[in-house]
Amino acid sequence: MRQWVKYLEGYLDVLAYSLNDNHFHFLVQVKHFSDSDLGGKTVHELIASRLKKFFQSYTMAFNKQHGRVGTLFQTPFKRVLVEKSEDLTTLISYIHINPQKHGLISDFRQWEWSSYSQVIQFKKSFVEKEFVLEWFGGKKQFIDFHSREIKETDILSLTDE
Repeated sequence: MRQWVKYLEGYLDVLAYSLNDNHFHFLVQVKHFSDSDLGGKTVHELIASRLKKFFQSYTMAFNKQHGRVGTLFQTPFKRVLVEKSEDLTTLISYIHINPQKHGLISDFRQWEWSSYSQVIQFKKSFVEKEFVLEWFGGKKQFIDFHSREIKETDILSLTDE
């Protein structure tokens, strides 16, 4: 998470995340940039460059810590554009429930490596929890929505695990 903050804070707003044993999910919103911020690059080029640096730095740190060499990630990261408001709601919940879905924990609310607890607690966080809670209509609605069952068909067009 330190690497995320180092390379991507100021470029992306984090709406939800989950760090699982063999994959992770981040739902982000790209910040707005002026032409001078872009330095002749497109927004896509700027964000892709920052993500590349993030992945490289994480890989180097992981390899050093575990005494290994080589690539860490099997394939390029996947990204989808969220175009419908109901998809944003579903994806936030899907990301939080993901560790339970994959059998990593029996209750996703207890998974310490996701943004779920950060959203409902008043701790300082890099997650845009005010936006998320407002999006759901408040803390109670956020918690209630996460109690609903999410059908795979609700997210198939948005994700590809």
